[in-house]
Amino acid sequence: MAEITLKSLAHTYLADPASPEDYAIREMDHVWHQGGAYALLGPSGCGKSTLLNIISGLLEPSSGDVLFDGQRVNALPPEARNIAQVFQFPVIYDTMTVYDNLAFPLRNVKTPEARVHERVMEVADVLELTAQLKRKAKNLTADEKQKVSMGRGLVRDDVSAILFDEPLTVIDPQLKWKLRRKLKEIHQRFEITMVYVTHDQLEASTFADKIAVMYEGQVVQFGTPRELFETPNHTFVGYFIGSPGMNFLDVALRNGRVMAGDTALAVGQGVRRAIDTARSSNVKLGIRPEFIEVHQSPVEGGMEAEVEHAQDLGTYSIVYLKLGDTALKARIEEDQPTPTGRAFLRFPDDRLGLYVDEYRVEIDHD
Repeated sequence: MAEITLKSLAHTYLADPASPEDYAIREMDHVWHQGGAYALLGPSGCGKSTLLNIISGLLEPSSGDVLFDGQRVNALPPEARNIAQVFQFPVIYDTMTVYDNLAFPLRNVKTPEARVHERVMEVADVLELTAQLKRKAKNLTADEKQKVSMGRGLVRDDVSAILFDEPLTVIDPQLKWKLRRKLKEIHQRFEITMVYVTHDQLEASTFADKIAVMYEGQVVQFGTPRELFETPNHTFVGYFIGSPGMNFLDVALRNGRVMAGDTALAVGQGVRRAIDTARSSNVKLGIRPEFIEVHQSPVEGGMEAEVEHAQDLGTYSIVYLKLGDTALKARIEEDQPTPTGRAFLRFPDDRLGLYVDEYRVEIDHD
């Protein structure tokens, strides 16, 4: 196992990059601590797989360093880094049995056969492959083949890290949740450094202790699932995490009042002061749908909004609203009546985030 450090790392596929937009990975510093379970989360094209391939040695970065336990490994090939990587699609030998597929990485490094058998049986048990050990891999389902591929990555206990590149893409949706929990169980059991690349926030939250959210080649926030939800550091994190994502209102201070377009917002003095000190015209207030208070009748500090429609999702509903010219979504629980026509909204100050040039800034509520 290793601590993996990215130091001033950047990568471009262009011969003569002229701007930050020309970089698949913009300059970053980041640390994956030894024994951690991490997710690398973001949309397609944000640089997740490029970063993973740089860590594994399939790509050499354009600049900066990759360090394993403080040692620079930029020029080392994957086999010299002692990395296991599991890809989107199964990488196995169809003509071999499941047992021999799992044993192959160990036999390749001359592991004694008794130890090979012990590890194969242990990993097969965890992945529920014991009944398939004598079967040829070509006769397996796509789900089973991917479990074998994951097992090949897990079977060696001396690897520096295991990197997963969207490994559940081909897995039946009914089995995805089960396999995510399996990977979490395996991490807790073997304490191997794991980095899991995905575009699915549920996969990331289920597997990882900490999540690195990538956007346009940068890690814009690194934190626990709760931190990403409650205090997103960037508007993209607020939008990308949660279902539905965070509401954002373009705001400005006019005549001492916080305005979203032509609508005055009922917010505290701390929010007003923070907006007043912002040295940018790109200022947004953010609030999660879960944190908006929705009332059917006027309340103190309430802002009247138009109810456009509501979506009943069983245990809760999503209410679509217009506050002036700003569209908002609010979540209400099943025991709360759904308003029609109009509603009165309150934004609790302690649930508001203020974003200047897309990044969160502190609000002093005292």
